Amino acid sequence: PQGSEEAKAFVNAFLKRSMPKMKDEAIQDILARKAVVLEHYSKKKTKQKQKKPKGFTAKQRREMRLFEIEPEQQRYAIFLPLHELWKQYIRDLCHGLKPDAQPHMVQGKLLKADLHGAIVTVTKSKCPSYVGITGIILQEFKHVFKIITKEDKLKVVPKLNNVFSLEIDGFISYIYGSKFQLRASERSAKKFKLKGTIDL
Repeated sequence: PQGSEEAKAFVNAFLKRSMPKMKDEAIQDILARKAVVLEHYSKKKTKQKQKKPKGFTAKQRREMRLFEIEPEQQRYAIFLPLHELWKQYIRDLCHGLKPDAQPHMVQGKLLKADLHGAIVTVTKSKCPSYVGITGIILQEFKHVFKIITKEDKLKVVPKLNNVFSLEIDGFISYIYGSKFQLRASERSAKKFKLKGTIDL
């Protein structure tokens, strides 16, 4: 155990080392008040900004051909299992598609559903060459559908000025492409009006 004099000597020596710029009189003044505040400067930690990974631009995606389907993959039979999965997805979404299901309820679900894998037919069009095209939707973009037909031909059909029919378990739904120019991700959040002007 240290005596009071040794303790004083230790505190004085410690304060001189800790505050070398302070004079002895100032240190004694601090000790007289029995309160010592040691100066401490913490190093400021520089926060490194986390860079968010940037996705590819539309131009880069085109150059990398990310969305292009290779010619050897453009076969109707390859995508029939996708259609079967889509039918099961719609049945689950519409709670079984029972005969007593309300048509407007089914229509509302289909408007917001993902259509990749659905079999559609162009029933009306301002361009007669599109009428009758039937196939599985492989890709849906904002303005076009990419459809593979039974003849193994990949058709790019614009939504504008075209009416598409979609049939599942006896329910036939019509899609007016001019009112449907949205990406699949945007459609799920959109509120469609039940009534409105219907045209090509």
